[in-house]
Amino acid sequence: MTNAERNYTMLCDFYELTMGNGYFQSEYKDRITIFDVFFRNVPDKGGFAIAAGLEQVIDYIENLHFSDEDIAYLRGRGIFDEEFLAYLRDFRFTGDIYAVPEGTPIFPKEPIMTVRAPAIQAQLIETFVLLSLNHQSLIATKANRVVRAAKGRTVLEFGSRRAQGVDGAVLGARAAYIGGCAGTACTLTDQQYGVVAGGTMAHAWVQMFDSQYEAFKTYCQIYPTNATLLVDTYNTLKSGIPDAIRAFNDVLKPMGITKCGIRLDSGDLTYLTREARKMLDAAGWTDCKITVSNSLDEYIISDLLSQGACIDTFGVGERMITAKSEPVFGGVYKLAAVEDKDGNVVPKIKISENVSKITNPHFKKVYRFFANDTGKALADYICLRDETVDDSQDITIFDPEATWKRKTVYNYTAKELLVPIFKDGKLVYDKPALPEIQAYCTQQVDTLWDEIKRFENPQTYYVDLSQKLWDIKQELLTRETR
Repeated sequence: MTNAERNYTMLCDFYELTMGNGYFQSEYKDRITIFDVFFRNVPDKGGFAIAAGLEQVIDYIENLHFSDEDIAYLRGRGIFDEEFLAYLRDFRFTGDIYAVPEGTPIFPKEPIMTVRAPAIQAQLIETFVLLSLNHQSLIATKANRVVRAAKGRTVLEFGSRRAQGVDGAVLGARAAYIGGCAGTACTLTDQQYGVVAGGTMAHAWVQMFDSQYEAFKTYCQIYPTNATLLVDTYNTLKSGIPDAIRAFNDVLKPMGITKCGIRLDSGDLTYLTREARKMLDAAGWTDCKITVSNSLDEYIISDLLSQGACIDTFGVGERMITAKSEPVFGGVYKLAAVEDKDGNVVPKIKISENVSKITNPHFKKVYRFFANDTGKALADYICLRDETVDDSQDITIFDPEATWKRKTVYNYTAKELLVPIFKDGKLVYDKPALPEIQAYCTQQVDTLWDEIKRFENPQTYYVDLSQKLWDIKQELLTRETR
């Protein structure tokens, strides 16, 4: 069963139902609300994140309904009004959703999804929307860091057995592909999403045979066009690579096959891969690819390459599929506005002594400015929904970390980031195929300056509010803190 076939309506925080019941019994039952999804900090102190998980949100919204069993459970809790339960029997989403496409580089405090819907509907979907966007954006962001560290070498996702649950494995591999991985070890992700699954052997295969050479020879005979041999079961340099070369010579060479590979899963990978490359080249197997695995991440990969390791492919598992270095994305879902009975937007703000938790009010949209001469992203601009940007006008943008710093944006093209996904409950977005999302992600990351893509101390990307939005925010702050 795919996610599109599952009913996740009850995958919500219980307070979303109690608030819904409260809205139903008050004057807010049909009040139109506007919620923003945004995040506060980039994982691993990076310069940007990658948006992912939208497709699963779409599937969830389209399948949103309460079953008889759901209604019976809620009645059994003894706190829900019968008219509210009757309302839930015919429940469906009738609102609007705007979101950035999957694969888009995103930055803190800017909306990556906006939900405009009646209060009960908008409140109910909060948990699933967050868990989907938070999880996959986290893994896509980590994968993109790993892929960029590999500097053009192939990266494969190897993490299913260490993932946190089934969806952690399946959807994590999907997100890793969006971030740039070439494939996965997870067969179910291939079956459901078309991310090519691959794999060769574990150490158990080698141990199963009477000799390592026999294990290698047999594998080459069964899979002559895809023979990648795990050479570190016993002794990599003394027997592993020599036995692999012998099997290649005995089985593949007579067939005229030169495509083959070895994999290393332990030891000093810099030293072993350099020695392996020498041995393979000396034996005439110059096209033999070297794959490495074993608790890799972007920092280890960068170190290996800087030390001269001879590696063609990286198999990255637990540290990517769990985003081990920072396993929480931190996206939030906050009320930004409501509409009065006449349809006027009434901005709302959350205020906190923690300045980073103060929200940006109102119904908004986000522009990204691209330089016409370089194609590079210059800044993001958050403004009111009814504001437009004239590309011919210079705009001054303030640094979000130091408001005294500013830059003037000129000779640019402005592009809206949030695109319509649902309108009046109807899907109006053509879901791209996963390879298209990956290609889009690669292209969009290429629009970022290298200074923003640094792993350590990246340059802060400019994200600013329009003057109108800034004034509204300051007015609310002044009024609510008197």
